[in-house]
Amino acid sequence: MITPEDIKMWIEVGLSGSQVDVTGDGRHFDAVIVSAQFEGKSAIQRHQLVYSVLGEKMRADIHALSMRTVTPAESVPH
Repeated sequence: MITPEDIKMWIEVGLSGSQVDVTGDGRHFDAVIVSAQFEGKSAIQRHQLVYSVLGEKMRADIHALSMRTVTPAESVPH
């Protein structure tokens, strides 16, 4: 069974320097991903980047993943 820690590790490895927090029950997961690699990208492009990092795991192992993708500047409370 896939754990939130598995997804966190896969994203952190694929998006070097990112900060990732994942919760979930083994089928449905929620992730908050903070990465400088999201600079200048739309929400769709950011999600596509995460999907590309997860690759086949997204199709085979992860049933549902809800994401909040932000840059370091966007993650700082105003």
